Amino acid sequence: MEAIASWYESTLGTWMPKQIFVFLVSMIPLIELRGGLVIARLLDMSFVQANIFCIVGNIVPIPFILLFIRKIFSFMKKHNILKKMVEKLENRAARKSKGAERGEFAFLLTFVGIPLPGTGAWTGSLIASVMQYDIKKASLAIFLGILMAAAIIDILAYALPGLIL
Repeated sequence: MEAIASWYESTLGTWMPKQIFVFLVSMIPLIELRGGLVIARLLDMSFVQANIFCIVGNIVPIPFILLFIRKIFSFMKKHNILKKMVEKLENRAARKSKGAERGEFAFLLTFVGIPLPGTGAWTGSLIASVMQYDIKKASLAIFLGILMAAAIIDILAYALPGLIL
């Protein structure tokens, strides 16, 4: 994350506000809000600003994933466009969601909320879509999971910065 923050400062920092940068970073799969908050802290953004821009940035892609990813995947497989990658993503989603059929809400909340590698709102949304979870429940669980992840990263980045920075 330090490398990304340094890159921003040396290239984009002269013309792009850091709020927009962390908003965009929070939309990127794998980095998401978790990385966005750490980068915001490294760029000396206030706690409130960092949370607003990172949470909103992490939320923006979720409705599109929930609503359209199955149709996009179906089209890609039908037309042999990155078919193996799509199948790999679908298998990964199915594998990560094993045993979650009964407690879909709690599973998604925990999966998105606990900041571990390979978890987060993107993967949680992919799981919810591929496994055809109820979209309203999935949306709420993912949103609450994002807030939970934000709280955990806030503690690590703002309250106890020596642990990860």
